[in-house]
Amino acid sequence: MNVSRVFIIANGMKKESERLSLKILEYLKDHGMEGRVVSTRSDEDALSVPVDTDLVITLGGDGTVLYAARAVNEMGIPILPVNLGTFGYITEVGKDEWQEALEYYIANGTNISRRLMLRITVHRNGKRVWQGSALNEAVITSSGIAKVISLDLALDKTHAGSFRADGMIIATPTGSTGYSLAAGGPILDADMSAIIITPVCPFTLSNRPLVTSGKVVTLTVRKGQRTDILLTADGQLFFPLEEDDAVTVEKSRSRVLLVRSLRRNFTEVIRDKLHWSGDMHA
Repeated sequence: MNVSRVFIIANGMKKESERLSLKILEYLKDHGMEGRVVSTRSDEDALSVPVDTDLVITLGGDGTVLYAARAVNEMGIPILPVNLGTFGYITEVGKDEWQEALEYYIANGTNISRRLMLRITVHRNGKRVWQGSALNEAVITSSGIAKVISLDLALDKTHAGSFRADGMIIATPTGSTGYSLAAGGPILDADMSAIIITPVCPFTLSNRPLVTSGKVVTLTVRKGQRTDILLTADGQLFFPLEEDDAVTVEKSRSRVLLVRSLRRNFTEVIRDKLHWSGDMHA
């Protein structure tokens, strides 16, 4: 792969990010590549990735990757996610493995995972009032504590039911190991092309998680809510909803390209993170 320009997104809240970014910059310079570093301290900071960038390297955790994924969505720029803490579900590459993963990618270009992104749109009175994207999930919940909300669900414009629950999660396979899993949703292989619909503490026990291959999911906020309602994307973007708002969630036209670790795969990550060792864990 031809890599000439590298854009490094460093989580300024991680102590090691500055040291490692300087080390990577030195490596890039020694190998005839240009490097630029942006240090962020909030996932709400504005971020503009130059269009001539060949590769983005993130230094942080899963949250830093989610932040970067939205910035390069539809640009087709691969992301090499380097974890500065314990291994995340998304950040498979350890802080001592970045060079190995980078060199393999440049030489072969085959250690790439193509991840589904969601496109989220809010319509109010027939007009689009907000649009965003997410790598993990879109969530509709009460902005208060322990407040039940009422939503209508449609799949490809076919009414699929009305739900009373603490909220609703629309997740990607990447996000299946996050909030959706905690709410009782299934784990999907990260490279699958599917959408998970997971109710959060539904009032009716027959309401169960649903996996769809690619239908357009529409959630409409019903009238008579007793609480304010909030839409979040990847836990980083927020938009207040009103009654009768229609939230449409569908597959993005492009996928996020993540450079894989050469030392562990998705199965090994979830096995270790979820302690599937056969032993008892608290």
